Amino acid sequence: MTDTLKREWFSNIRGDVLSGTVVALALIPEAIAFSIIAGVDPKVGLYASFCIAVIISFLGGRPGMISAATGAMALLMVTLVKEHGLEYLLAASLLCGVFQIIAGYLKLGTLMRFVSRSVVTGFVNALAILIFMAQLPELTNVTWHVYAMTAAGLGIIYLFPYIPVIGKSLPSPLVCIVALTAFAMMVGLDIRTVGDMGDLPDSLPIFLLPDVPLNFETLMIILPYSLGLAVVGLLESMMTATIVDELTDTTSDRNRECKGQGVANIGSSLLGGMAGCAMIGQSVINIKSGGRGRLSTLFAGVLLLVMVVFLDDLIGQIPMAALVAVMIMVSIGTFSWDSIINLKHHPMSTNVVMLATVAIVVATHNLALGVFAGVLLASLFFANKIGRFMVVKSENVDQGTTYKVVGQVFFASSEKFNDAFDFKEAVSHVTIDLSQAHFWDITAVSALDKVVIKFRREGATVDVIGMNEATETVVDKFGVHNKPEEAEKLLNGH
Repeated sequence: MTDTLKREWFSNIRGDVLSGTVVALALIPEAIAFSIIAGVDPKVGLYASFCIAVIISFLGGRPGMISAATGAMALLMVTLVKEHGLEYLLAASLLCGVFQIIAGYLKLGTLMRFVSRSVVTGFVNALAILIFMAQLPELTNVTWHVYAMTAAGLGIIYLFPYIPVIGKSLPSPLVCIVALTAFAMMVGLDIRTVGDMGDLPDSLPIFLLPDVPLNFETLMIILPYSLGLAVVGLLESMMTATIVDELTDTTSDRNRECKGQGVANIGSSLLGGMAGCAMIGQSVINIKSGGRGRLSTLFAGVLLLVMVVFLDDLIGQIPMAALVAVMIMVSIGTFSWDSIINLKHHPMSTNVVMLATVAIVVATHNLALGVFAGVLLASLFFANKIGRFMVVKSENVDQGTTYKVVGQVFFASSEKFNDAFDFKEAVSHVTIDLSQAHFWDITAVSALDKVVIKFRREGATVDVIGMNEATETVVDKFGVHNKPEEAEKLLNGH
């Protein structure tokens, strides 16, 4: 217990504090922007980011991962806020947290093993594109000063680490924000700042229950939104955990993360914040700035609140160009550039899954929809591939024929299995050897039933041999060819 506490909290204090500072600064404009997307006051997103980051730092299953208000969640809230108002959003966020806790106890986090590598790559690339696209409004119809500041920020971010000694001591994104802010204030540049995005809160959040009627009608209003928020939130959090696992070469507890996200969203709603989830962009900033432990997430959340409440005048002076430079760095670092080169080497099915995931996410701005489409395509390609590997070999023996089945027999290969048998062949005995085959589902069992019964209808005796234990179990349970009454029904049906 002590070793775990030390490793997760105090093994990288300096790196976690500095990276947490960078994350806190980058969270402010994003939280305000996501609040605007959802149609609520900026403080709703800021309070949510503070609360979720603090709670997840203690309860989350992935040290170093940043959770806060996100754009993917905000997009799902627009209609609810427009039609019913903020209080219903808070209630929906609370119910969303309950669903996520239930998902954690049901161990739904383990479902991530069904997400293929090509889907993860597509998700990452799409998110990198969306992060870059989100910066374009800040670079459109602006003066040359903004472009110069953004270019200077990127120069600091990528060149500062090469400075001897100090370059490795301070995170370059933090140096970029501080340096450009100081320069803009000294010169008096008239460019867009964080303060121009909306009013920062001037007080700490207070505990309040959502002011909605506690009845069935309210439940029916918020239920669809809560389910959508829960699914999207968990999906983005699990995908982000996978990325951070790879960046840090460590593992995470996904089911604990589900529960932690649930508690965080309940806490956020009770403090006047909206639901949120893990943020891949901020998590990458944290990792690339040296953050590794839970302290980085806690410090980012606490510092965020301290800055927006007590240092609002100073924070409001940060030029958006500095934060745009940081987010462009995140976009470049997040995108899997190898995936472009690998298009020539990877199988076509893998490329289709990756590109489809990217296209759907970018077109809809819905991460969940893109991932679901990618998983569905990957599953279909996999089923088709495995189905093609199933073969049936025939061999004439005396007055009979032996059919040897090799491979996996399931819904995708059952039709090929049926077509492999010659029912018009004049034989008195047929042996079906399944010693090198595996039957997976009732579709496969039904195919076997039809083959056996058709041969019997042609006057041949049929023996099915070599079934492994799993195949024998599913055939005994669902098969009818050895059950006279059921076989007769099937025979009459043909």
